[in-house]
Amino acid sequence: MRYMRILSLAVLAVVSLSIFGCGGGDGGDETASNDATLSSLTISSGQLDQLFVPAQPDYSAAVGFLKASVAVIATATDVNASIKINNLTVSSGAGSPALELLEGVNAIDVTVTAEDGATTMNYTLTITRAMAASFAQQAYVKASNTDGGDQFGWSVALSGDTLAVGAYVEAGNGVGVNSGAQADDAEAFSGAVYVFTRSGGTWSQQAYIKASNAEGNDLVGYSVALSGDSLAVGAYGEESNGVGVNSATESNNDALESGAVYVFARSGGSWSQQAYIKASNSAASDRLGWRIALSDDTLAVGAWGEDSNGSGVNGGAQANDLAVDSGAVYLFTRSSEAWTQQAYVKASNTASDDFFGFSVALYGDTLAVGAWGEDSTGLGGNAGAGASNLKPGSGAVYVFTRNSGIWAQQAYVKASNTDANDLFGYSVALSGDTLAVGAYLEAGNGVGVNNGAQGDDSLNESGAVYVFARVTGVWSQQAYIKASNTDANDRFGYSLALADDTLAVGAYKEDSNGTDINSGAQGDESSDESGAVYVFTRAGISWSQQSYVKASNTGDADFFGFNLSLSNDSIAVGTPGEAGNGIGVNSATQADDSLPGAGSVYVLQ
Repeated sequence: MRYMRILSLAVLAVVSLSIFGCGGGDGGDETASNDATLSSLTISSGQLDQLFVPAQPDYSAAVGFLKASVAVIATATDVNASIKINNLTVSSGAGSPALELLEGVNAIDVTVTAEDGATTMNYTLTITRAMAASFAQQAYVKASNTDGGDQFGWSVALSGDTLAVGAYVEAGNGVGVNSGAQADDAEAFSGAVYVFTRSGGTWSQQAYIKASNAEGNDLVGYSVALSGDSLAVGAYGEESNGVGVNSATESNNDALESGAVYVFARSGGSWSQQAYIKASNSAASDRLGWRIALSDDTLAVGAWGEDSNGSGVNGGAQANDLAVDSGAVYLFTRSSEAWTQQAYVKASNTASDDFFGFSVALYGDTLAVGAWGEDSTGLGGNAGAGASNLKPGSGAVYVFTRNSGIWAQQAYVKASNTDANDLFGYSVALSGDTLAVGAYLEAGNGVGVNNGAQGDDSLNESGAVYVFARVTGVWSQQAYIKASNTDANDRFGYSLALADDTLAVGAYKEDSNGTDINSGAQGDESSDESGAVYVFTRAGISWSQQSYVKASNTGDADFFGFNLSLSNDSIAVGTPGEAGNGIGVNSATQADDSLPGAGSVYVLQ
């Protein structure tokens, strides 16, 4: 196993400080400031190798191969100075558009012009992006109490140097954080979450987490979400009839599969439960917590089994059950350590069996919600919501935005080749103004990006991913993406992860027997349902495949790529079917398949 080491390169910088004088015929302004320095210079991912000093012009940084672009945030010392980054005018402190990073050395020029219009200073930032050959598996992660059938890796979340892994079938009867009952299997399907942290490229387990009211069949860890020092855990099987945040009815079981979400916070390396969250209209079979998303102090929770016939945001129909399995999403916000519900969200065209909230993605003030059961014939971004319902299971995605605490629907999104039973919206991912949508039952036989075979349905369940971009509030399709080895039943697009200009796509039923990165065995189908992950990057508006990723110990029915998470220059791959009997990180027993369904996670960097 290889570990990537990125060494900062020497920086060659050209600095100019030109003062042409004040007054006379040179165009200077005697009263205007001649301060052309920056007060800060940062990048959107990673850190500079040097401490920023306004008078120092030369800086460098290093990022991993997965980081295909970066934004530069430059803040002028004088508010009246102007800034150009690579000759493009930007606002002080606001950051540049995403700048493409090629493999190797990338020089970025930052020019500050003082208020007087004559004084300038040039800063040069050299960012070294790791080469493709350095992208490799960093860790093979197992539970601390590995057991057959636990399905460790069913859900994964990665945030910086923290990894959370759900094992919703785990049966320990412990309660809370780091319970001593890991080896006790008295509570079948109670579920658990494991937290790992990375230091100097080495991962170790930090916590073993159970719910505060852990019981059999709660399915804790069916979904997980991370943001900094906050962890949200979904348990759609939880059964209490409580309502709202920190209900006192944790211990009753009067509402089968009403579902719950648990929020944990970390302080000084220790995790503790911060909130126990139920819906404002909690009811049996709503399945709150099926999917969750966390962005700073905002939490989005999907409940695809919710039944009201309301539409839009904060509709008044929460208490009725006239649209079975129409679905809903609940938005919660945190102030200090207290969580409250901010919005109750329904589709603009609510209908039974649409499963709105089956998938959710959250990025700042933007929310994307998948409804794979939606039936309309609409096409593309901002499709007409009045289209007829002649394509059952074609699926849709709804985009909402928040302004001053108020959420409103911004877009209703369909595929460019809408067809029945494609399940568009089964998976969604958001990053900035980019939305990725998976349709794992799409049947096109095309290969690669924007091929011309969208109308061909000869490869059942091959799967596809659609990328949409937002410009001034309007979403339009940017790419239609297929695998490099498209085949029937691979289910490409079952899982997604998106960060800036990098997209990872899981195809958990892909069948090749290859191992590691860019194996030459893409056409070999001798390892049934072993699974694969495909990594794409964007340059400008063009997407291309960079890597074809397999496990280091590929095996039948491992389901590599069943779940994905992408953060900065690392990707975590959930593999719940993997059968190794190892314990902890980088166990030497990868080749042992004595515990079917124990599960594992692979971290690549």
